[in-house]
Amino acid sequence: MDYEQIVYDKDGAVLTISLNRPDQLNAFTGQMMGELIDAFDRADADDEVRAVIVTGRGRGFCAGADLSGGARTFDHSAAPGAGAPEGGTAPRDGGGLVSLRIFESTKPVIAAINGPAVGVGITMTLPMDIRLAATGAKIGFVFASRGLVPEAASSWFLPRLVGISRAMEWVATGRVFPAEEAEAAGLVRSVHPAGELVPAARAIADEIVANTSAVSVAVSRQMLWRMLGADHPMEAHKVDSRAIFALGQGADAREGVLSFLEKRPPVFPSRVSKDLPAFYPWWDDRPYG
Repeated sequence: MDYEQIVYDKDGAVLTISLNRPDQLNAFTGQMMGELIDAFDRADADDEVRAVIVTGRGRGFCAGADLSGGARTFDHSAAPGAGAPEGGTAPRDGGGLVSLRIFESTKPVIAAINGPAVGVGITMTLPMDIRLAATGAKIGFVFASRGLVPEAASSWFLPRLVGISRAMEWVATGRVFPAEEAEAAGLVRSVHPAGELVPAARAIADEIVANTSAVSVAVSRQMLWRMLGADHPMEAHKVDSRAIFALGQGADAREGVLSFLEKRPPVFPSRVSKDLPAFYPWWDDRPYG
């Protein structure tokens, strides 16, 4: 796919995806949705990619949905296959398609929020693993102010990240707040001057690349996210046991031990495309197919 509304820039083992509608503060469109999903498919298929950074071109990260359609922007009643609200089939939310694709990623994802991140502009970052923000960035879960509800599966993600009380405050008020408030609540890891934001994200990505097994990170990422919904630690123990048994027999485990004993940097040979353990994926929670 040729990209028009994102930029796909691979530099060594780190991929940077930049939202690329700077004149519209990178407002989200159906085309951007498709390009983002394709980019994450492409990243997962590329063993050279070890970490992904997502940021925005220009002075915004993403100002939310493109509202150029006017008052009926969110009226999808004429969409193919749309049914009545009671018992009918609702078209799938585009932001949710992006969020769920990011959730499925085998590569760790870092958000570098370089400016306004409102609506889907912030909810799309919730399944990303680490969020950094620029000084002056504004964030808002503004859905109730638009007569809507949180989308992009954010009613699942947001309370798990910041707790139900803070999540409900932000959603119920719909207010736009500074990056420093997001940092205090744990939504973002750190706040940086604009010129230092992407380098800070890159430093984290480089640390992942230099020190860890790609297969270990892929499995660990899914273990941590999916255990957020487990009802007992025994569920984690079951998956832990299978993963330790499978990966412990692999070349990366041998290299990890030898590199430690020999006091040298590791060179992990395994690849996500062909060396994930046989039991991966161990879940089946995608009713849409």
